[in-house]
Amino acid sequence: MQSIEGYTDYKRREYCNDINCPIQLLLNKEEEKSQKYEEIRAICASNCLHTTHEFHYWLIGKGYLIIRPE
Repeated sequence: MQSIEGYTDYKRREYCNDINCPIQLLLNKEEEKSQKYEEIRAICASNCLHTTHEFHYWLIGKGYLIIRPE
């Protein structure tokens, strides 16, 4: 999907870094795509410490818009 002029897109793991998620802090210490990184990342994929509700309200608080094409 193409970015909308005058707006910024959400960057991957922006929420995780902003809230200082302890799992994200561990990921930040590892080289991306290394075995250790992938093991830690699996925690996020299957057992995230935060809810979609928390993420959604973070997005709203940061001024993000959730849009879709017609």
